[in-house]
Amino acid sequence: MVIFLTGADCNEYKSFNMVTQAPDQTLLRTLLKSVSRSFYLTLAVVPVDVRAQVGMAYLLARAADTIADTEMIERPLRLRYLTRLREWIMDPATHREALREIQSALPDFRSAAQADRSERALLSQLDECGALLDSFTREDQSVIRWVLGILIQGMQKDLTDFPGESIPAGGGHAEQSLVALKTSADLDLYTYHAAGCVGEFWTRLMCAHRVALRDWDVERMAQAGVRFGKGLQYTNVLRDIPADLRRGRCYIPSELLEPAGLQPAGLLDPASLPAFAPVRNQLLRLALEHLDQGWLYTMAIPRSELRLRLACAWPILFALKTLQRVSVSDRLLDPAVTIKMTRGEVYRIMALTGGTLGCGRTLTAYYGHLRKAVAC
Repeated sequence: MVIFLTGADCNEYKSFNMVTQAPDQTLLRTLLKSVSRSFYLTLAVVPVDVRAQVGMAYLLARAADTIADTEMIERPLRLRYLTRLREWIMDPATHREALREIQSALPDFRSAAQADRSERALLSQLDECGALLDSFTREDQSVIRWVLGILIQGMQKDLTDFPGESIPAGGGHAEQSLVALKTSADLDLYTYHAAGCVGEFWTRLMCAHRVALRDWDVERMAQAGVRFGKGLQYTNVLRDIPADLRRGRCYIPSELLEPAGLQPAGLLDPASLPAFAPVRNQLLRLALEHLDQGWLYTMAIPRSELRLRLACAWPILFALKTLQRVSVSDRLLDPAVTIKMTRGEVYRIMALTGGTLGCGRTLTAYYGHLRKAVAC
């Protein structure tokens, strides 16, 4: 996602760059930009008093993700390194040896095709990340460590639930390599570990710092934040079906596939889409239900917090556009096709909504317009 900044926004964005030139935050300006250029730009609209905390949580989550996804390192070792990373994040003072163990494995990551130079640099700079994390208030440290613990637990669960590796081009040994989640409850738990917990983290962090949210019922809104995050992750699940299948992972539960006469390996054949369509539609409706709650969450943000509204509204609107493409694609299961928004669509949504964030009625009307385009 690319963000256009004008006027006061440009001034604050320049202020962000100046602030992050301090030695203890340089990594938020250079390292974060190198591992995720789009997130780096998105971070510019987050209020300045929570920007570093959000950026640090992202960096450490990205480090964990790099460990989890480096397939050239044996699965038991990846699981161990994730455990050690979690131990260090939770209590760095007494688990220095855990960090040393991870960093001693850097040569293995350097030889792994999946780990690019910026991701390896991130792993080598975990000491600096830990120092910045320690500079936050005790309350901020606690919520950051909490969400990272959940995210890492989810990555470990994925590595355990899906023991197979990526399926070769052409689908060789697909039936032996491909594993599916069993139940809808398993899928729901996965979406919590991957994104629902981030919605809760976001809510608690913002409520602790933004005076305009002082009247929020934190517990109730945190649960709405969970729904928000799950909606985004259900969107990812539907969009990424072919890619995930070829990583040996079927997030579509067998509980939903079997009534449609399908097995996980059957989804490797794009021609199975007609049989899969009822399952797709069921998941589309579930994603929309979660996003509806995310929209109510967004509209509950006071008008004075336009940056927070922006940070929440755009991901939901982008998700709706993605779901619309998923709902009408006749090549949803084709690995040669990537379902994603065009840059023009991204810019159009940003242009249409950037000036209406203070008007909830107008913005909600646009949300309804995009929602109706999802055919399910």
